[in-house]
Amino acid sequence: QLQFVESGGGLVQPGGSLRLSCTAPYAKLDVYAVGWFRQGPGQERRLVACIGRGGSSTDYGESVKGRFTISRDAENMVYLQMNSLQVENTAVYYCAGVRTIDTACFHYKYYGWGQGTQDPVSS
Repeated sequence: QLQFVESGGGLVQPGGSLRLSCTAPYAKLDVYAVGWFRQGPGQERRLVACIGRGGSSTDYGESVKGRFTISRDAENMVYLQMNSLQVENTAVYYCAGVRTIDTACFHYKYYGWGQGTQDPVSS
């Protein structure tokens, strides 16, 4: 069963950086595309970044291009490096996956949501 666990959240100053991590203890992630999602106060959950099953294909939301980087390794881990954080990036961040045939990661119905990790950006 695909079920993610997120970690790495915490208080960060405006302009600072944070790296989030997620993994799926009960699934082998090499057959899944993995995405990071955010849910800000009063907002719906939306895709921030995703990475395809092969690790070479990535996609990002327009607002985070050039600041966030998603990556994955051979040890069943997926990361989201967030740089130049601003107050507007304050949100709960979730990890989820989808089993795919191709290497794309956008426009899929993700599942296996973790509990989320909270990343407040504040002075």
